[in-house]
Amino acid sequence: MKKPKWVIAKEQGKRIAAQETVWLFGLHAVRDALENPARTKLRLVVTRNALERLGEAVAQSGMEPEISDPRKFAAPLDPQSVHQGAALEVKPLDWGSLEDVALGDGPMPPRIVLLDRVTDPHNVGAILRSAEVFGARAVVAVQRHSAPETGALAKTASGALERQPYLRVRNLADAMEALKGMGYLVLGLDGEAETTIEAAVEGKRDRPVALVMGAEGPGLREKTRETCDALVKIDAAAGFGSLNVSNAAAVALYAVKG
Repeated sequence: MKKPKWVIAKEQGKRIAAQETVWLFGLHAVRDALENPARTKLRLVVTRNALERLGEAVAQSGMEPEISDPRKFAAPLDPQSVHQGAALEVKPLDWGSLEDVALGDGPMPPRIVLLDRVTDPHNVGAILRSAEVFGARAVVAVQRHSAPETGALAKTASGALERQPYLRVRNLADAMEALKGMGYLVLGLDGEAETTIEAAVEGKRDRPVALVMGAEGPGLREKTRETCDALVKIDAAAGFGSLNVSNAAAVALYAVKG
């Protein structure tokens, strides 16, 4: 039996509404979100033990926590989630436009990481941590075929998601062209490239630099490769071998420090 249009519309509305909120979990991720004034916070579910550990952050947020039995945790999380007795429903953060973050003032020449179809939230979370440590302006991914803002991503980011801009754009090549128009040197990481990162930025460390990382396995798409100013590699001691994309991002960010 075919569903009535109003039923279909209602189901679509529920799906859209569900996508507009995110459940963060784990003590660290929840604490940092509670302490972030830019984060819209909707519902806090905690066990009594977690509440004791988050007491100051909860009080600061002004939220009224829901106390839950740890054996029947009330937040709608995946059963495999290591929530540590704390979950927080939030709205995704709005970091503004690519231009807002790419052209902002800072003490060092700006660095940005762009991700081409990196879909694993654990990899993206780890890249956000490295981006924060090395002072990158933002991590940028495509809206489709990328890791959305999720609890798993936030937990791996270990608080960096609250402080490190994570932007998702419609078209990566267009974003790369926009950055080039702002004076960025756009470098694509490719294990088969002939030039090392260090050689590519020699004498250019005072310029803004964007590093483009591809998914493990497929690497950069052809259009992405063509849009880069240059393809570069991380020099391996033995001349072969490869790094996980999150490790490669950390090494590349260190290599292009201003």
